[in-house]
Amino acid sequence: MCLWFVSAAVLEDLASTRPVSDAFGAALTSSISAGFVVGALAVAVSGIADRLDPRRVFAVASILAAASNLVMVFDGVSDVVIVGCRFLVGFFLAGVYPIGMKLAVGWGKEDRGWLVGLVVGGLTLGTAAPHLLSFLGGADWRTATMLASALGVVSAVLIVFVGLGPHHTRTPAFQARAILIAWKDQRIRRAFGGYLGHMWELYAMWAWISAALVVSYATRMDQASALSLAKITAFVAIGAGAVMCPPAGFIADRVGKARTTIIVMALSGAGALATALVFGGPVWLVFAVVVFWGMFVIPDSAQFSALIADYSPPDIAGSIMTLQTALGFTLTIATVQSMPFAVAYLGWGPTLGLLALGPVFGIWSMSGLLKKSS
Repeated sequence: MCLWFVSAAVLEDLASTRPVSDAFGAALTSSISAGFVVGALAVAVSGIADRLDPRRVFAVASILAAASNLVMVFDGVSDVVIVGCRFLVGFFLAGVYPIGMKLAVGWGKEDRGWLVGLVVGGLTLGTAAPHLLSFLGGADWRTATMLASALGVVSAVLIVFVGLGPHHTRTPAFQARAILIAWKDQRIRRAFGGYLGHMWELYAMWAWISAALVVSYATRMDQASALSLAKITAFVAIGAGAVMCPPAGFIADRVGKARTTIIVMALSGAGALATALVFGGPVWLVFAVVVFWGMFVIPDSAQFSALIADYSPPDIAGSIMTLQTALGFTLTIATVQSMPFAVAYLGWGPTLGLLALGPVFGIWSMSGLLKKSS
């Protein structure tokens, strides 16, 4: 999953070697979300993960995503081609993340919150990794980009050693009636609302926090030091979220998934507002607040899918979760793409604060499930 955000992690260094407009910078990440939506629907409609060994699908998809990512490092490649290849990265990662989730839940039933939490923790650590790669590579953004692709190939090898669990099942092809069922069932509709509130905040934070921190830190130190510290802060903040995902799943299995998502969204929204308030302030304070935000921006993610699986008819649960994913990542295209324009009018602090609107909406939506959650 480090292939997803490597373009965001190297954006500041990339800008030193070629012109990078706000629209192009945003498109590098939002095009991946668009590719992921198309890819997820293609996987669901084709049933390829059931017709073929899912581990082989995972491996091939990871290699193709790694190859698509490498296009960035070649000289003379146009912005359009780079954005197109980033779209392909997202398209092929649809054969990685959902299938990885499917492989994990095949290993248990009673502790699926914990299992899914482990997978999302892995996804989050992968999201953090590009910032560390960028820091280690210094100003040479090509090194970080190539290392991300190398890790993608390593994952293709590692997945071969993963077994199919005793609860591994075939996933029915996507059924259009899932749209109607998701709208009519109030529980599913509320879980969708919670997920959309969560996604409003999550990918915009992950995509832009490093760039925002450069601006904040630069008010207290030189530009080069600010850029270096921003990379490390982003890695630590996003990585802290990875650490929190498995325990959040463990807790959700015991106190309730809906309750867990509400608590986590409240903490995450508070982190967004606190980051807006301290933006440009003392370096140590900004660092601490952003790490707090990163800790709680992701641990609720897996529980939305788990709840939707609980509420959906078994024969159509996969289709409803595919619809959930498609809607969530479609929303991220809008939030990621609009961030630079909001910053131009409001500045970084207020724009980051606006991300708290997602958790507010998500909490409102999920509150109706407290008496019905499992």
